[in-house]
Amino acid sequence: MAKIKAEYIWIDGNSPTPKLRSKTKILDGPVTKLSQIPEWGFDGSSTLQAEGHDSDRAMSPVAFVPDPIRGGDHILVMTEVLYPDGKAHETNKRVNLEKVAKDHEARESWFGIEQEYTFFRGRSPLGWPEGGYPAPQGPFYCGVGADEVFGRDIVEQHMEACLHAGIGISGINAEVMPGQWEFQLGPLGPLEVADQLWIARWLLYRIAENHGVNATLHPKPVQGDWNGAGAHTNFSTKEMRADGGYSVVEAACKKLGEKHEEHVAVYGAYNDMRLTGLHETCSIHDFRYGVSDRGASIRIPLPTVKQGKGYLEDRRPSANMDPYEVCAILIKTVCS
Repeated sequence: MAKIKAEYIWIDGNSPTPKLRSKTKILDGPVTKLSQIPEWGFDGSSTLQAEGHDSDRAMSPVAFVPDPIRGGDHILVMTEVLYPDGKAHETNKRVNLEKVAKDHEARESWFGIEQEYTFFRGRSPLGWPEGGYPAPQGPFYCGVGADEVFGRDIVEQHMEACLHAGIGISGINAEVMPGQWEFQLGPLGPLEVADQLWIARWLLYRIAENHGVNATLHPKPVQGDWNGAGAHTNFSTKEMRADGGYSVVEAACKKLGEKHEEHVAVYGAYNDMRLTGLHETCSIHDFRYGVSDRGASIRIPLPTVKQGKGYLEDRRPSANMDPYEVCAILIKTVCS
């Protein structure tokens, strides 16, 4: 049997925004099913998930994909964190999404997530003059040319890596602030989109590392008249996608308005710095929905109106949101 490298990825206990961790285990390969990948352990006292006197925590594999960086039969393994007795750790938000998704599986929820992020080299966004500012926002969104776009080589490598890994990436674009980009995942089911987003984030960090660049998901990476970074979440149920589904979309928008505070509470740390009512956002203190309105909390896309069915876009989640939490609360609010 050939030996393969399995990169175990998990979410730590950092607060208010969890970080990704990973380490490598050598396994007999090739691996063709999840049951072939064993549970593994780590030092939870070094990841804010345990005390030193009781530090062992378990990683239980939940998904795996081919490793596009190492190639061959090597794999990336997404895991969830458990106590040694098998109980879910408090930082494990996946277990709740699994339950919510199962309770409402008849509604066939689909998600598409637009992950914005910002490249930094040292203390400056990529492409920004040292200690200074670039030209005002305007030409950078979906721009082309070395004077407007920074980090494209990393973005292309990341897109290629996601495709190689079988991740459901559906597009990329340069964003409004220079050094800022976005990739889109989906449409996928709730567990698939959340697991894949975490793996795609890990790949982004890992590939940028090779270039001496780091990618941040902070919702307001630069103070002032610059766009923040979000993770707009597109959501639909089978009723929304069926003929006459527009009325179901509108009903969902109204339900989301009734639970606005509960949603914002789990939509990412420092989101108040981004949701100001400026830079294509609605204020964190307000809720409204509208057709084709990028200044609304929820945007109903034009194709949904034209076809009389489709999906809604929740523009409130920040770039650093946990997709396990966002998917769970969207299903719960809309489908309950």
